[in-house]
Amino acid sequence: MPRKLPALNADTAPFWQGGADGALLIHHCPACEKFFHPPAPMCPRCASDAVLPRAVSGRGTVMSYTVNQQAWTPELKDPFVVAIIELAEQPGLRLLSNVVGCAPESVHIDMPVQVKFEQHEDVWLPLFERAA
Repeated sequence: MPRKLPALNADTAPFWQGGADGALLIHHCPACEKFFHPPAPMCPRCASDAVLPRAVSGRGTVMSYTVNQQAWTPELKDPFVVAIIELAEQPGLRLLSNVVGCAPESVHIDMPVQVKFEQHEDVWLPLFERAA
């Protein structure tokens, strides 16, 4: 059983498909100059509908995490890390992802990370690894 992939629509497709070009695209509001996630047709801060996806650096910090020890299906490799990543562009701009490419026991709060993409069909999942 492969990963369950997200449904794509006009608002979410840039986030899930930006990885094809190596870009982490996060919705941005030019009216209030704030990024927000998850993507939506309106800014949750000022209600402007002039929002659009904008590339960010892909750098961030682990704010919180858990190590999953249970392989819920035979295809899952355990243990794996699920983390809340705060992106460098804006305090409070966070997304849920996996930390990959390092031992789960080496992950820690405030660990600097960098996005990497994993393609599944027409979706590029933004995962994070320890920043160099």
